Amino acid sequence: MSHLDAPLRARAEELVALYPHPRSALIPLCHLAQEQDGWLRPEAIEEIAQLCGVTAAEVQGTASFYDMLHTEPVGTYVVSVCTNIACMLGGALELLEHAESTLGVRHGGTTPDGVFTLEESECLADCDRTPCVQVNHRYVGAQTPETFDALLADLRSGALSETVPSHGTLVRVRRSVGLVADRSAIVAERAKEAEAVVARAAAAAGEKKA
Repeated sequence: MSHLDAPLRARAEELVALYPHPRSALIPLCHLAQEQDGWLRPEAIEEIAQLCGVTAAEVQGTASFYDMLHTEPVGTYVVSVCTNIACMLGGALELLEHAESTLGVRHGGTTPDGVFTLEESECLADCDRTPCVQVNHRYVGAQTPETFDALLADLRSGALSETVPSHGTLVRVRRSVGLVADRSAIVAERAKEAEAVVARAAAAAGEKKA
């Protein structure tokens, strides 16, 4: 039985079909699973492994390398405070200390109600607005302790639901134009590639005999 719901399972199979080797779909599949659950559950990791033809340990090892993928539960909103040099000079350490005090957790922790996870991050690439803060990978601009508290209140009330979805959702609109893969073309290309591999192997064998 699939852990992914029916629409996501269909999308997962479409993703795998795009690649010459199923393993290449591993990271996109992790993002799909995280879109459903907010983090990579063990059941999702097992299913991704089956789809990609690898072991669950390989999926776990790959996912644990990337900050945007979580192998443990996180809050509905993952709040990231940049403390790199530009933001640090702009008051990031003081803001992070305020965030820890306001939320009642240290960075890396999740509030008891499961709403917020607080992270200290390296450069978030918004250096002209310091200190830079992201919520679920959406920029929310430079923050002060006062605006940060207002941000938390807006997130709790749902006032920002149109711009900041729950954690795990990278995009909310599926692309319908642009790079579109024709499955029949993919099958033909793979068959041609396989024939070329066989031909090269035969040629190499012939050269050895000669």
